[in-house]
Amino acid sequence: MSLTSRALGYLLKFPDATTHRVAVEQLRIPMSDGVDLIADRWYPQRAGAEATPVLLTRTPYGRRLEGLAGRLFAERGFQHVIVSCRGTFGSGGIWEPFWNEKSDGKAVFAWLAEQPWFTGTAATLGASYVGFTQWSVAADLPPFVRAASLGVTSSNFRDFVYPGGAFALDDMLAWTNTLETQQLPRRKRWAARRGGKKAMARATATIPSAEADVALLGRHVTYFQDWITHDERDDPLWAPINFGPDVAAVAPANMHAGWYDVFLTGQLRDFQAVRAAGRSARLTVGPWVHSSVGNFATYLRETAHWMTAHLGGAPQRLPDVRVFVLGARRWIDLPDWPPPANRTTFHLQPDSTLSTTPAPTSPPDTYRYDPHDPTPSIGGALLRPAAAGPKDNRRLERRADVLIYTTSPLAEDVTVVGTVSTRLHVRSSLRHTDFFVRLCDVASNGHSINLCDGLLRVRAGSVQQHADGTLCLELELSPTANTFLAGHRIRLQVSSGAHPRFARNTGTGESQATQHTLVAADQEIFHDPEHPSTISLPILDHAVSAAPTRRGRRNRHATS
Repeated sequence: MSLTSRALGYLLKFPDATTHRVAVEQLRIPMSDGVDLIADRWYPQRAGAEATPVLLTRTPYGRRLEGLAGRLFAERGFQHVIVSCRGTFGSGGIWEPFWNEKSDGKAVFAWLAEQPWFTGTAATLGASYVGFTQWSVAADLPPFVRAASLGVTSSNFRDFVYPGGAFALDDMLAWTNTLETQQLPRRKRWAARRGGKKAMARATATIPSAEADVALLGRHVTYFQDWITHDERDDPLWAPINFGPDVAAVAPANMHAGWYDVFLTGQLRDFQAVRAAGRSARLTVGPWVHSSVGNFATYLRETAHWMTAHLGGAPQRLPDVRVFVLGARRWIDLPDWPPPANRTTFHLQPDSTLSTTPAPTSPPDTYRYDPHDPTPSIGGALLRPAAAGPKDNRRLERRADVLIYTTSPLAEDVTVVGTVSTRLHVRSSLRHTDFFVRLCDVASNGHSINLCDGLLRVRAGSVQQHADGTLCLELELSPTANTFLAGHRIRLQVSSGAHPRFARNTGTGESQATQHTLVAADQEIFHDPEHPSTISLPILDHAVSAAPTRRGRRNRHATS
């Protein structure tokens, strides 16, 4: 194992190891209700090892997955305590995602403080759900917690479940499938995963959506039912697991995100809130989907440097904000997020173009959205790595229920960094409908690569209706950083769904859980002096976007 960890430490550019003699012991951590959580403690076997700081990870995915990181950190002078969440991988109690993490986290800290090998200095780390376990205790951190590393995660779970108001069907089914099969014996687990693609297709097509877990797993799953049956933002179910109000209390935080990650928008919002409160935080955003290898390799490396600086007293080696610019394929360093940018507005035109010139008087463009044949999702922010990330959208754009608006070829490079926003003047035959918008980079060969997108679920009365029946919708897309190279074109897609990433809108206003009836919507997109539909891009100053950095091939997008 030491040869493997030495090679990995070298490849990951970890700080130099101080020892390769490492031990691991299993521990039992008592909770106040009599349940014991199982943990592994990785620690260095060398003189003075009893004085090393403790890194804490709480995970529902098993301690073996974290064990390699445990060894790498132990070789660098840390103790790494890896705790299996309640009801998972030997820990007692019932596995209920999210509900016990705050109370169990406080109990783990109290236990940690009493251990003879604890010397009064600790930090937390972990990605995805493991990052959420850190947010759950942010408001109650003991003073000995000196740092945190939060990878591809967010403090508010509800916004992940209902982005734009629509249920994240694909993600919630995929995650439920992972959670429900991960502790099966190996053969059964492999068999479940081999049939997973067909089962997912069957489940996402199921109406009503509350039966999707049965289609996937053959039974209802309690927590999936909770998620899909509580779709209102102010539903009391969500308040106890929204830790957004607590983010300013977090320890000095290393944050790590990806442009195609499902938690990107929430994580950048958390970063801004932490910085606005005057707390210490840094940010990396790379060209990654949620589960890409490059994502976690970079996260581990930067976590090692962050912990070495904050717990070991080494100099800080990381910039405040470092982002990967798609298109140009290079990293740039920034003082903060978002960087200062010049907002440039492009108007939707009647000839399907985008222009900085306002559109003339013209009739609206139209399409029909039929939930019996919902507009499919292609790429973007999804948990399933094969379905996620940058994809060629030309097949999608040939559908009759997708409108596209495209600039002329650009005379020079244009770098967009920040949040993209749109204003659409629309009219629908239904009072309940969705609108989905997506920004794409169209290469000279015609490939249309998705960069960022956003969806808004419109309900009766949720948006003011004007006398002519139109609605003015403000849609904020997920943030991005991309250089549209000279000769490329900027494209905006407009449609009314991306299924199964978002549960289809049935058009009836029924609950997403119990919907049965499917009604088609006739949609109109306006672009005239009275109804100027636009997209606003944050364009970076050339001097900033051209700052010297490591650079790769110019005309490719990356996810790892």
